Amino acid sequence: MKKRLLFILAVFAAWLPVFAIQKPIFMLYHNQKALAGGCTGMDWIKVVLHGLKLDCTIAGYLTVIPLLCILASVWYPAGRLRKAVTVYFGIMAALVAAIFAVDVALYAFWGFRIDAMLFFYLQAPSDAMASVPAGLFIRQTILFTVYALAVFGLFSRYIMPLFPDTPVKKRTLTTLACLLAGGILFLPIRGGVTTSTANVGMVYFSTNQFLNHSAINPVFSLMTSLSKQQDFASLFNFFPEDERKKLVESLITPDKEAQPLPTEKTALLHTTRPNILLIILESFTANAIEPLGGAAGVTPNLNRLCAEGILFTNLYANSFRTDRGLVAILNGYPAQPTTSVMKYPAKSQTLPSISRTLVHAGYTADMLYGGDINFTNMQSYFYSAGYSSIVADRDFPLSDRLNKWGVNDDITFARLYSSITKKEKEKRWLSTFLTLSSHEPFETPYRRLDDPFLNSVAFTDSCIGDFIDKIKTTPVWNDLLVILIADHGFRYPDNLQEYEPARYHIPMLWLGGAVKEATKITTIGNQTDLAATLLTQLNVPHPEFTFSKNLADPSYPVYAFYTYTNGFGFIDDTGVSAYDNESNQSLIEKPAEGSRQRIDKGKALLQTLYDDLGNR
Repeated sequence: MKKRLLFILAVFAAWLPVFAIQKPIFMLYHNQKALAGGCTGMDWIKVVLHGLKLDCTIAGYLTVIPLLCILASVWYPAGRLRKAVTVYFGIMAALVAAIFAVDVALYAFWGFRIDAMLFFYLQAPSDAMASVPAGLFIRQTILFTVYALAVFGLFSRYIMPLFPDTPVKKRTLTTLACLLAGGILFLPIRGGVTTSTANVGMVYFSTNQFLNHSAINPVFSLMTSLSKQQDFASLFNFFPEDERKKLVESLITPDKEAQPLPTEKTALLHTTRPNILLIILESFTANAIEPLGGAAGVTPNLNRLCAEGILFTNLYANSFRTDRGLVAILNGYPAQPTTSVMKYPAKSQTLPSISRTLVHAGYTADMLYGGDINFTNMQSYFYSAGYSSIVADRDFPLSDRLNKWGVNDDITFARLYSSITKKEKEKRWLSTFLTLSSHEPFETPYRRLDDPFLNSVAFTDSCIGDFIDKIKTTPVWNDLLVILIADHGFRYPDNLQEYEPARYHIPMLWLGGAVKEATKITTIGNQTDLAATLLTQLNVPHPEFTFSKNLADPSYPVYAFYTYTNGFGFIDDTGVSAYDNESNQSLIEKPAEGSRQRIDKGKALLQTLYDDLGNR
């Protein structure tokens, strides 16, 4: 039994140096990028150490077949099984070497690690090979051959001699022990025991994207890409190109004939260079906020603050999930009904972002979240978006992680206050904070309301009130713009359907000493419109935010667009329509007059979105 368990452990452990050595080879191969990024010796070590997370995941996958063979050897003669495992190691050595040899060459052209796009080019192999210089082909063939032989040599010489061929006396006990080993092996395959599963973002650790990319295991990158592969551009082709273009231009292009208001009337701030605190509120629906027509008494602090700042009364979330809401808010990019762009780092890193735009304008950007930053590729997403510092649950002591998702909002708001007040002498910074306590299962150290969801909202509201009241007394407040916006709504009350617009109605409130005067903006808009609205106030050019509208400019088209599971809703000044893509039928037509036009606009926007996503 001990020999069999030792063999399983040895197989898993042997794969780790096989993958670890890829990191320095990759960095040497692209030495110019390493030099340009000012990489230090410690950076090289960090790449290897952080990369171990995904290396362990792939090592776990590659140990499954040997584990099954060992389990079979308990009951059957080991001779043929030994040969099968040897052949398996030969095949895997060749496969791992081929993926690495191709990946390390393609990175110079693609700028990201290997993914399923490889197979798109292989559909026409002659054309693909025509683009490969002869010298590069020879060099990669040599790399593949040497690496494959070295990997196979490692396993055939040092690991296969450990394969047990002696009979087993206690078969049942040994079988149970092997099954237990399989259960333990599931942990590295999954990526740990936290809420997040293994994903590319787990290895991101730096603002230098080359270092993050160097830490990625190429086998994992290809495997996870294959599992999510979709031809986005081929989806939702509702209209011929000319008709689609005409419809969508009416949604994203300002009306040239409209008379713009004087600049002084559209200016919402005292300054064009405030420090910015963006607080993204988990699951905050307008239905729980009294000034927005919601339930009375749930959010007394927000209720009073709504009268002190700029309240956007007709703002709608673009989706129903945090990963999609974050992209809508921070990138001005609409949510998709069938996927999440955050799960595709190669695509999400190409999106414009508020933080990266502000960094180019002289700001610094940092992120605070009390949960698991590896969930749905958040870490890679935030680094790619331009954030240079990320604080997450791992940066808090275990005693503070009392919520299933991480650290409750009272503790993270205290951390936020401490961080903000230390920036008194700093200028031009963007701090982003994603709250957590109002996420299911709504665990809070607070009991005021019977409904668990409303109680969690009330708890976060109390944290907001305390934080704002405290920060008002500091010099930071004078030049501060605080933006409160929800990542998505919530199905409250319970009888709301997923496709109803009330499900997506959310708050956006601007506060702080930088705010010119308290007012209400009643224009219908989306989370995606924060980018254009904010950057216009800062006099920062933003033509790359194609899907974002300036809510303070009356010449922009007025509408909101939201998506749910394979469906969408469209709201404008004529009414609201919701459409189900599965059944190809309308679910809401209020009123029926004009519904066809609203649905066509929503379809055109959806088609444009997927075309854009497919081309990234």
